[in-house]
Amino acid sequence: MSATAPRTAASATVQASSMSIATYIVMDFWRNFRNFGNTFFVIVLPTLLYLFFGVYNDWSDIPVGDSGNVSAWIMIGMAVYGAITATTALAGSAAVELQQGWGRALSLTAMPHGAFVLAKSIIALATATLPVIVLNVVAYFTAADMPLGTWIATAGLTLVAALPFAFYGLAVGLLFRSDAAIGAASGVLVVFAFLGNVFMPLGGVLLDIGKFTPMYGSAALARYPLTEGEIVGMEGPIGTDPLWMILANVAAWTAVFVVGCLALQGRRTTRR
Repeated sequence: MSATAPRTAASATVQASSMSIATYIVMDFWRNFRNFGNTFFVIVLPTLLYLFFGVYNDWSDIPVGDSGNVSAWIMIGMAVYGAITATTALAGSAAVELQQGWGRALSLTAMPHGAFVLAKSIIALATATLPVIVLNVVAYFTAADMPLGTWIATAGLTLVAALPFAFYGLAVGLLFRSDAAIGAASGVLVVFAFLGNVFMPLGGVLLDIGKFTPMYGSAALARYPLTEGEIVGMEGPIGTDPLWMILANVAAWTAVFVVGCLALQGRRTTRR
């Protein structure tokens, strides 16, 4: 009886903790989804931009790759923008919440600090999935054209390409420690997206500069199953990006964001 009781108590504690994590994930996901600002910039704006740039323009039917078109190319870029906006905002908000004392409050509950981080990661991934799903469905019923395998591959890579920007959001949250700063960081993503060849095909000097910006590699990686590295211009292909160059861009900016997070966290710990 005495040997069984501790096990039962431990099992009940684990179960209560699991239920707390699941409940928190559902509630916080719903809270973010109901926030009009979050929903607008993550889902509505990218969808409207896709309709404007990818459907109601003369270049939407220009072929891309073996069996795709510019409309599909633009849709992938808009999905990347929406997913990156989601990961940036949620990761940044998590950092701000922890610095404002939420971590100490969690220590009084059944949810440990690690569970909070796990819950926020799941919420960020689920939220980033929303624009990918919505845009792919809208694109399927409008002007986009790709083979089924390409649809699936680009959707999966879109989520992968958005993950490095969680570190960008964390860095901003650690640096400024305010929700307003997170909103500003999300706003900066518009500039990154434009220079990163996300919204519409660039050319000339803008394209040359854009290849070194944070979002260029993410967008090119998500589009790779469609383009195989082909650079899309207003009237057709204008060059090729080798896969190693795309991955180098993603890796380099991921390293920059991670180093920024570590440096800011170290500074915060030193001040304490």
